[in-house]
Amino acid sequence: MNLSLSDEQVFLREAARGALSRFKTFDAAREALDGKDALPDLWPTAKEAGWPGLLIDESHGGAGLDAFDAMLVLGECGRVLAGIPLLGHLPATAILNDAPNAAEFMPDLASGERRVAYLPARPPDGLDERWSTDPATGLERSPLPTAGPPGEDGRVSLNGSFAFVPDAPGANALVGVVVLEDRPVGVAVLSDAPGVDVRPVRRYDATRSLAHVSLKDAPAVVLDAPEESLKAAWHLAQALIAAESLGSVETALDVSVAYAKERHTFGRAIGSYQAVKHSLTEVLRQLENGRSLLYYAGWAHAGAPAEFPLAANAARSVGGRALDHAARTMISVHGGTGATWEHDAPLYFRRAQLTRRLVGGTSDATDRVAGELIAQASAA
Repeated sequence: MNLSLSDEQVFLREAARGALSRFKTFDAAREALDGKDALPDLWPTAKEAGWPGLLIDESHGGAGLDAFDAMLVLGECGRVLAGIPLLGHLPATAILNDAPNAAEFMPDLASGERRVAYLPARPPDGLDERWSTDPATGLERSPLPTAGPPGEDGRVSLNGSFAFVPDAPGANALVGVVVLEDRPVGVAVLSDAPGVDVRPVRRYDATRSLAHVSLKDAPAVVLDAPEESLKAAWHLAQALIAAESLGSVETALDVSVAYAKERHTFGRAIGSYQAVKHSLTEVLRQLENGRSLLYYAGWAHAGAPAEFPLAANAARSVGGRALDHAARTMISVHGGTGATWEHDAPLYFRRAQLTRRLVGGTSDATDRVAGELIAQASAA
């Protein structure tokens, strides 16, 4: 396999970096945390760049690209903590793209005129044989919402809840998985439909849009997407979070190394001291390890779909831990300055602490990797 970026992928990454550089995302994050102002709306920039349609077929007006390309864009978003609602939109469009009965809605989703959010549904594995959702309380997993029998119009009524749904506020529709007659099915429900309650919440990181979603007899369309697409959406979300996390690690490392070169104490740059060098080298090691896993996951999505779940969760596990370590190191290297409100380091620390808890969390991805490897070893 060749994991080198193509010329088109390099251009996509550089174009994303250039587009995002026009915004003062760090200043906006601080102002949002202070309650002074809302975050800038970056969705028009995403629409202009064609990012909403990255994973939508060209026949539906999309770019027809793959997960690898989406990861490159999310990585650039992570570099500058850009609050673009792609983490919710892209997995949802991946499900809809595989559902023939959603074809008429795809052009608007590809152009970004309408936005959807993915209701994260964890597929079963060796550790948990149920489909489940993130719990609002931080305790055991919540059961997947249920759907009543289809009515005369073919719609079903949904009952249940999803906690900490990325990018749900402002989305026109919600796409997820529910249990219908003891089997998982994909569903799509309008955000303003009767019985749908999208309650925005904020935890740690002002740049991340989240909501608790409650469904009470909410009318929804059953999607004819295959079950494999429903499972793949969860793993795609893991890979996208991993890409975003590693983008943040890159910036944290670059800023820390630059400061270690210019800050002097006792007549020497602090980067010449062994403790500082070792801590930064460890961040680099974790970054390179995570990038290798991420690129493999990007290749596996199309090149070896059976290996994608393991690869995506491995990248999420390493990426989440790398971001946590990089954020702490960034604060440590900058000393007292790194802990002040005026510095960007606390923003990366907040991003790390929230990211490690979303969509199953870093620990869940680690558990899934361990479970799949043990299962493979037992079968050998």
